[in-house]
Amino acid sequence: MGSKMKRLATVNQMAELYPSFTQSAIRWLIFNEKINGFTKCLRRIGRRVLIDLDDFEHWIDMQQASGGAK
Repeated sequence: MGSKMKRLATVNQMAELYPSFTQSAIRWLIFNEKINGFTKCLRRIGRRVLIDLDDFEHWIDMQQASGGAK
């Protein structure tokens, strides 16, 4: 049974992987996660917040399809 390994990143790693998103912009998305639907991209382990990169890319596609964050 082959389970796919999750691609998770910290805020700093996200900013390096996606230069069009600054650390501040990513933190804003996290702070407003319930308003903008970003909750489904986040994984919390204790106080650490990690972003699921596959879910993030899907979230980006959905934002483009719907015309922006809700």
